[in-house]
Amino acid sequence: MADGNRNILSVQDLNIGYDSKAVAKHISFELEAGSLCGVVGINGIGKSTLLRTLGGFQPKLSGKVVLHQQILENHTSSSLSKKLSVVLTEQPASKNLTVQELIALGRQPYTNWLGSLSSNDKEKIQESLDAFLLEELRHRKCHELSDGQLQRVLVARAMAQDTPLILLDEPTTHLDLYHKVQILKMLQELAHNKQKTILFTTHEIDLAIQLCDRILILDGKNNPFGNPCELIEQKHFDHLFPSEMVQFDAKTGTYKVNK
Repeated sequence: MADGNRNILSVQDLNIGYDSKAVAKHISFELEAGSLCGVVGINGIGKSTLLRTLGGFQPKLSGKVVLHQQILENHTSSSLSKKLSVVLTEQPASKNLTVQELIALGRQPYTNWLGSLSSNDKEKIQESLDAFLLEELRHRKCHELSDGQLQRVLVARAMAQDTPLILLDEPTTHLDLYHKVQILKMLQELAHNKQKTILFTTHEIDLAIQLCDRILILDGKNNPFGNPCELIEQKHFDHLFPSEMVQFDAKTGTYKVNK
């Protein structure tokens, strides 16, 4: 287990769901600074619900979530906005903004009541434009962008918010293979180079195995967590899907279709 002082996020025996109906139970894991973590599992297993719970968008059923050595519920909304940024699958309502304007919204937790951008704010916005290859698109309206371009803008806005923890729900949905890899490589670089802790849900299990430092498998039972090699050795990927349709190949870290 990681050093408790370096843990950005600690989740202990968490049960999540709606009203009193549990979607997933007994989720426990810890993430330290500079780590990229994928959350995988079949549809409906609770990946998005977990992300919304960790982001404070819905209450947990039971268990404990500790963010920066403080219980999640004890953070004020102002404090939370400086420690945690979230990119959900919903399209932004502000697609009439330019790329630069949408990324600048990430600086709202830090601006004065007039919303004026300081030189530091502008520096963070420029860093995000550069990191996600958006300089040439900075004055383009967001509704004019492709899905891949808009996804990069949304992640860049989260980067501009400059929080230690970034949560992303399906950041590679609707993208082709090249752009899936591009987004995940950018997230990996952001985690490792800027010491951000990034947790994202994904269906791209093969890519998560190759690029993530840690993976949380929501399997409806034990919800194993660890580095990809450990999880492969312990055969946790073998039973994610019905074996008559696909089988996991431990040598390549990929799923093969049964013909």
